[in-house]
Amino acid sequence: MHLKSVALGNSVSLNIVKELTKFRLTLSVVFSSFISYFLGAEAIDYIQLSLLLIGGILIVGSSNIFNQIIEKDLDKLMARTKNRPLPKKEISQSLAMTIAIIFTIIGLYFMYSINLKVAILSAVSVFLYVALYTPLKLITPLSVFVGAIPGAFPIMIGWVAATNNLGVEAITLFLMQFFWQFPHFWSIGWSQSMDYEKAGFKMLPTGKKDKSTAAQILFYSIWSVLISVIPFFGITGNLKLSIIGLLIVIILGVILVQKAYLLFVYEKNQNANSLMITSIVYLTLVQLTLLLDKLFFYDFITK
Repeated sequence: MHLKSVALGNSVSLNIVKELTKFRLTLSVVFSSFISYFLGAEAIDYIQLSLLLIGGILIVGSSNIFNQIIEKDLDKLMARTKNRPLPKKEISQSLAMTIAIIFTIIGLYFMYSINLKVAILSAVSVFLYVALYTPLKLITPLSVFVGAIPGAFPIMIGWVAATNNLGVEAITLFLMQFFWQFPHFWSIGWSQSMDYEKAGFKMLPTGKKDKSTAAQILFYSIWSVLISVIPFFGITGNLKLSIIGLLIVIILGVILVQKAYLLFVYEKNQNANSLMITSIVYLTLVQLTLLLDKLFFYDFITK
């Protein structure tokens, strides 16, 4: 199936759009908004939820397109990105830019239809990812810190969409995903370091696959787990965690930290790959644990 661009006299397949938006990655990011919406909502507004999901896909997708436009020449240099649509010239830069702008406008309109806070957070997220994180990757390892901010916005946006409140609950969810991103992206940076070096990307905190980088990965893995258990202590408002939820999160956290520790000890690519996969499973299961805890465990145990 092809979409026609009348103004540009061009066409683009849906497969190309999926590649430009990194559709599977986009869905995984929006999944966190879906979970946090249910965490915050007292009653589900399915129109509002649909706006959140579609708007989120458009916002995250447009950010990925802008990123690929900016990095199209660098993507040619890396094995894992050289077959993307722009380096292969399967789509013109102008058409890709048009799609990204349209997605951004429609996405922000959907988010504004939910509430103003959600629209502002979404707009800031696009700006930070495209205007700061993307160019900083060539300049400083601190780009990962900058990128972790918009990367943690989706889970916060879901809560704000449900409650129209940017309070302690939303901030806690933000911090959970913020700290998680360091072991996740640094493990990718470790295993893909040769590819990143070809393009000049500075993705590791010390610039090297060394003990110091591994120590920081371990440090942030521990912090990711510590933040995730805070709701158990009753200091995060309506974001709560029962003893059952706490035990599940701790078990998941031990597995994550153990994988990070193995990377610290052995400093091998296979350990980095294992940590990367584990981090994805960890985040998904922690988010599902929070949701299931709200739906089934917390009220039952505290009665």
